[in-house]
Amino acid sequence: MLIDEEFRRFKQIREELNLTQSAFAEELGINATTADIERGRTRIPGHVVKELLRKYHINPLWLFGDSKQKYLYAEKILMSPKVVTVDSSGKENIVMVSAKAAAGYPNNIGDAQWFETLPAFSIPLPEYRNATFRGFQVDGDSMSPVLHSGEWIVGKAVDDWENLNNKQMYVVVTVDSILVKRVQKENQGTFINLISMNPEYGAIRLDRSEIREIWLVNSKLTFDLEADVQQISLQNLHQEMKELKEEMKKLAKAR
Repeated sequence: MLIDEEFRRFKQIREELNLTQSAFAEELGINATTADIERGRTRIPGHVVKELLRKYHINPLWLFGDSKQKYLYAEKILMSPKVVTVDSSGKENIVMVSAKAAAGYPNNIGDAQWFETLPAFSIPLPEYRNATFRGFQVDGDSMSPVLHSGEWIVGKAVDDWENLNNKQMYVVVTVDSILVKRVQKENQGTFINLISMNPEYGAIRLDRSEIREIWLVNSKLTFDLEADVQQISLQNLHQEMKELKEEMKKLAKAR
């Protein structure tokens, strides 16, 4: 039996999201599973088409084979800072968000008076000009060994989703939390995966509609130099072991 385009594309969406038929059905408000739709036994209900558009930005015309544009966005999602503070000369400050203040940051993201209560300073270096910067205190060990709990990082504001780089580390402000992670954009759609450096932590998958701000981490402030020295020593040890293995391989080939 030939399967219509809409059913093939419906199945394609589920597979790209890496969801089971039962999980996809739950996401879309379908009883049981999506098996009957994928086999072409049941038409795609109108409320499911709406959910595909609302949750995953799927273009209904693409779904039914009448358009090549797969995704629709109601508007461009801006991630630039909602509030900035300035010093007496009118220059932007670097506002510092401690681990304690981070709990209230998402709820006060547009409250200028709340931001005025946070400490702020400026750095007279060229690396901190012509952009908006913000300091965040690291909380937890998910980015260990690169970042340690209690350290401070300074992030540069990112105002466009397209500027995200999979090789960089970011501060991601969601609707209810602040996360410091490496970002991995998915090839299609509006989802990103937040990756921890500590392998004990799994990836977090977010839709861009859940993101309020993104800051590119460009520097770190630490007050534990001994920990950094230990980390450098460990990295040197790993490098020496790598070089030793290479030498052993060369000797083995020479025999």
